[in-house]
Amino acid sequence: MTAKTFCSILLGMVLVTYLPRVLPLFLPNQRPLPIWMERWLKLVPYTALGALIFPGILTVDPSRPWVGIVGGIAAVLTAWRLNNLVVTVIVAFLVVYMLS
Repeated sequence: MTAKTFCSILLGMVLVTYLPRVLPLFLPNQRPLPIWMERWLKLVPYTALGALIFPGILTVDPSRPWVGIVGGIAAVLTAWRLNNLVVTVIVAFLVVYMLS
């Protein structure tokens, strides 16, 4: 790879990551967003978190994927019932540990 190609790739990556962070500062924010869009945007972090966690659930034990699925179900039920992050992580860990 030549230095010119490397610099072009680096500049492209900088623009792709920098522009979405800077553009909202310069756009007028006096126009309110539609309600449906606000609700949709509020769900994006949960969706991203789910996309990051779900593959890990399936690969806890590649020979027995049901172990991770049961641990994930235990985590969801614990989080829904208790609404406590620390207890949810501990319960999921213990369930996977006992099944492994």
